[in-house]
Amino acid sequence: MAVRRRVVITGYGLLTPIGLTGEIFWRNLMEGKSGAGPITRFNPSRYLTTIAAQINDFCPEDYMDKKDVKRMDRFSQMGLVAAKQAIEHADLNLTGFLGERAGVMVGTGSGGLQMVQKEYERVLNSGPGKLSPYLAPAMLSNMASGEIAIATGAKGPSAAVVTACATASSCIGEAMRTIQYGTAEVMLAGGTEAPITPLGLAAFSKIRALSRRNEDPARASRPFDRNRDGFVAGEGAGVLVLEELEHARKRNVPILAELIGYGATTDAYHITSPPPDGSGAAKAMQLALSDAGLTVGEIDYINAHGTGTPLNDWTETLAVKRVFGEMATKIPMSSIKSMTGHLLGAAGAIELVSAIMTLQHGWIPPTINWEAPDNGADLDYVPNVPRQKNCRIVMSNSFGFGGHNVSLVVKKWEGE
Repeated sequence: MAVRRRVVITGYGLLTPIGLTGEIFWRNLMEGKSGAGPITRFNPSRYLTTIAAQINDFCPEDYMDKKDVKRMDRFSQMGLVAAKQAIEHADLNLTGFLGERAGVMVGTGSGGLQMVQKEYERVLNSGPGKLSPYLAPAMLSNMASGEIAIATGAKGPSAAVVTACATASSCIGEAMRTIQYGTAEVMLAGGTEAPITPLGLAAFSKIRALSRRNEDPARASRPFDRNRDGFVAGEGAGVLVLEELEHARKRNVPILAELIGYGATTDAYHITSPPPDGSGAAKAMQLALSDAGLTVGEIDYINAHGTGTPLNDWTETLAVKRVFGEMATKIPMSSIKSMTGHLLGAAGAIELVSAIMTLQHGWIPPTINWEAPDNGADLDYVPNVPRQKNCRIVMSNSFGFGGHNVSLVVKKWEGE
């Protein structure tokens, strides 16, 4: 049996409601800063939820020419910028032969919602003849990957694995496999999401998934707290550079971490609700541990999915207990969605970057707004303030509508 190739992370780029660079993002995580606030992009007064975690300081014209801005939906714009940041961070050039061996897997849960809404209104008001010719490609979920490939010269495998809120983690896991199996040397992987539109807000509000704590946005996202009432929708993008170990060594670039485990399952239970016993999520974690060749005692920290919805947080707690047994209460577990909001298809990438930063800096981000434990929820949720801990191995969980569950395991790079 062939030895499986090792996969390391050599760069990342991100755009989040609490920072457009890694340095600012990490500082705000450590300060417990919330990115939630009143929606200003449109008038939300008719909605039950009027808050979101917007990115207010992202101007696409600062990163690309106006023609490119015009033909892309916001999710593709953000995905492309995050990818360019990641390539720069990794000191990577995909021209020539390497471009043939480099691929892209950057997904989105919702696709081009902004362009769809804008052009649908144009058709209703002015007729189909006024429809933008850019709509057909711009709305497609694979378009961020396509735009990134065109801009960077990545001619290897390109796709967008769509698993709702687990999308970015699915893309990262499948990109990892692509390198392990020898199909590529380098993969740009992650997710991007721009759901803060009238249609997007209405959709999630209708199923009562969103917090209605409109009078206090900064305290609205409260994962694992007894008084949680839903998630705060957010937007953003995260892209990581995954690279075969020996390829990275030959380039003599800093290695940020090693990606060592990936587990994916489907609940096959309900389109929006997880099974009450958390069995699907538990199995994904078990598969990730097995893939990494680890025991439960070797996980130092769990970056939780932790959306702040009553069902998700409770079943994730049960799943962790099911997998880790007596160790469950001893492993710190926090949700950065308490600060970033829920970035949906981009969440897993941003959270994996956070996990890598935890390995590098020796600090665990907090779960802010945690005030009261749920009955039976007795895990260590790292409430309200960051915690110093030298972590060697971190697990990051992502779960999505449709019953998709993904766990990733990342290891501190120790120069071995």
